[in-house]
Amino acid sequence: MTQHLVRVVRVHCPFCRHPDSRVIDSRTAEDGASTRRRRQCPVCGRRFTTVETAALTVLKRCGSAEPFSREKVTNGVRRACQGRPVTEDQLAVLAHRVEDQIRATGAAEVDSQEVGLAVLAPLRDLDEVAYLRFASVYRSFDSIGDFEEEIAALRATSQEMSQDKTGE
Repeated sequence: MTQHLVRVVRVHCPFCRHPDSRVIDSRTAEDGASTRRRRQCPVCGRRFTTVETAALTVLKRCGSAEPFSREKVTNGVRRACQGRPVTEDQLAVLAHRVEDQIRATGAAEVDSQEVGLAVLAPLRDLDEVAYLRFASVYRSFDSIGDFEEEIAALRATSQEMSQDKTGE
């Protein structure tokens, strides 16, 4: 037997501050990551909209926790892409892909390590030089050998992909 928890959410009216409101309409946002609800206050009758998203918390190495931020992902990747032919739109799409991948795990809390891992694959697809820069910091490369190993892995992946495309 499956049990479902039902949590009653009380949303204060932003106009008269009445401690409750009634949901008139609910819709999932275009990206599927949030729910838009149209509400009405039973006291003053005014309508307002709320947007609900599931909280996603990142646990940092130092032990602190903070809300997941696409902007923070974008900023970290932007540094790796400095001087590369990567647009802001591409960075935004990458950050969105990272968030989707993390949310797909279903976890409410993720380690910062998992966020970094989620960045690597889409960044490799976007720009290999930026990927190497990001990976060298993220994985703490200590020597030229670390770079050589990563470049060899990139070459092997590129060769496999080109063989798949040509059908060899």
